[in-house]
Amino acid sequence: MKKIKNIAVIAHVDHGKTTLIDKLLRSSIQYKEKNNKEDRIMDSNLLEKERGITILSKHASIFWKEYKINIVDTPGHADFGGEVERIMSMVDSVLLIVDSLEGPMPQTRFVTKKSFLYNLNPIVVINKIDRKNSRPEWVLNKIFDLFINLDATETQLDFPIVYTSASLGTSGTDIKKIKNNMIPLIETIINHTPTIKIKKNENLKLQISQIDYDNYLGNIGIGKIKSGKIKKNQNVIIKNNKNKNKIGKINKILHYCGLEKKEIKKSNAGEIVLISGLENIEISDTICDKKDTKPFPDLSIDKPTVKIFLSVNTSPVAGKEGKYLTSRQILNRLKQEKSKNVSLEINYKNDSNTFCISGRGELHLSILIETMRREGFEMELSRPKIIFKKIKEKIYEPYENLIIDIEKQHQGNVMKFIGERKGNLKNIIVSNEKNRICLDYNISSRALIGFRSEFNNITSGTGIFYSSFDKYDIKKTYKVGQRKNGVLISNKGGKALGFSLFSLQERGKLFVSHGEEVYEGQIIGINNRKNDLTVNCLSGKKLTNMRASGTDEAINLINPINITLEKAFNFINDDELIEVTPKKIRIRKKYLKENERKKYKKIK
Repeated sequence: MKKIKNIAVIAHVDHGKTTLIDKLLRSSIQYKEKNNKEDRIMDSNLLEKERGITILSKHASIFWKEYKINIVDTPGHADFGGEVERIMSMVDSVLLIVDSLEGPMPQTRFVTKKSFLYNLNPIVVINKIDRKNSRPEWVLNKIFDLFINLDATETQLDFPIVYTSASLGTSGTDIKKIKNNMIPLIETIINHTPTIKIKKNENLKLQISQIDYDNYLGNIGIGKIKSGKIKKNQNVIIKNNKNKNKIGKINKILHYCGLEKKEIKKSNAGEIVLISGLENIEISDTICDKKDTKPFPDLSIDKPTVKIFLSVNTSPVAGKEGKYLTSRQILNRLKQEKSKNVSLEINYKNDSNTFCISGRGELHLSILIETMRREGFEMELSRPKIIFKKIKEKIYEPYENLIIDIEKQHQGNVMKFIGERKGNLKNIIVSNEKNRICLDYNISSRALIGFRSEFNNITSGTGIFYSSFDKYDIKKTYKVGQRKNGVLISNKGGKALGFSLFSLQERGKLFVSHGEEVYEGQIIGINNRKNDLTVNCLSGKKLTNMRASGTDEAINLINPINITLEKAFNFINDDELIEVTPKKIRIRKKYLKENERKKYKKIK
């Protein structure tokens, strides 16, 4: 048995967390034997590779002398905070990675706060020290200020520091003495991460922190053995705080060895293991032997703040592009997701084709929908809505900390734009980069729906913003978030023709191209004006027997806007829907016929 060290890696988005883990793995003898040259090996999910972010927590391990270090890679985006919260119950310390140029950011605060709630002592890693204009001393002071602000204990404030460049594979505890390997970081982990002391004759207690699924093994529970030992074919009791006892038998035990899962016959306290054979297990369940059935407290997960309504596809092209169409198929898939995604909530009625799905943000929900779309599902989605709370007859809404990094030339327009959304400017931070500035706001989550597309337009795509949940506060009465521009709506179904689209380009920006199938009520573009406009995009050029000079001039069509799920969520208004199929994402009006839309406006 090796001495076990369990550590989670936490950081703000794009501070080098996954790259650092890659370099740690490359230091392992087991990994070198594989000779894998792929970058960001921990981001194995296709969506993660496409977007360059971590969505799901990943496990790996390295062996160093007499130690085994279990490493858990956690997401950096606030929308996937539920993954971070569950991991904290499995580890004994955290590697807090901070960019040597940017310093602590909104998500840095979030993940650090969660680690402090579990009384974990951090190891601070100041990464990217090779960056131009890096300022590690300034970053270190900001980290210390953050810890004090989060009421860190004296032990947490006395944190060890390692300076690294994950991309170069260098590290050191003294910035003037950097080594061309990751050994100083590995030794710091070993010296400052507690090791569970194994006591004889203790009862087995293991809490399920994650659930995975395998086509051969079925449901797999993942968690750290808090006490005792676990054996293959052992009879256990599955206990939770709902007072529901279940009996099960451990079929197989696996542990992480490098990037692989390897089967073992038994394991002791301190190890993170995967167990199969237990059906209907849930996150937070306690696995124990017959001598001790007292469960651990349920894992604390922040509640969702955003919801959407998902329903069966009812458009004229429904069933032509997807494989899974019915409400039963959609419900079964959502239940499967809920079993392992605890920060997701699903409400439904047995006789309804519509489901209310609540999550931590638009990105959290869009990743689920995009995954389902690629699996062959068709569905319709509403505009995201904020979840309000009612406390003592008063309505409360979620607020977020928003940090914006923009070019100075856009400052006036951006401040006006956020002022219209009732954002409260807390601080103006001078950026270290030339001609850029950072603005620190507190703003309603409601105001951030539809924020991204307009923000990108104002800053010509050069602006960056980060947001993280702050608190619930009393709801204000102003209206925000609705799109200002109207849309172009197709008046009938058929194939869009270049001749019509060419003339419509003057009225706005288009979503469809020549030869694309459209239907009545489908939104085919953005109107330059505020009103909605029903248009004909199907008519071709009228043919005559007469020839005239200039009548056969070439039509020059501008490339249509590519609609992604996130763009669609940020674009649509309350009277519109997103149609999602494996082949296409379309935007449509709830009421497809023009006379029905007019009736809806009168009723409203």
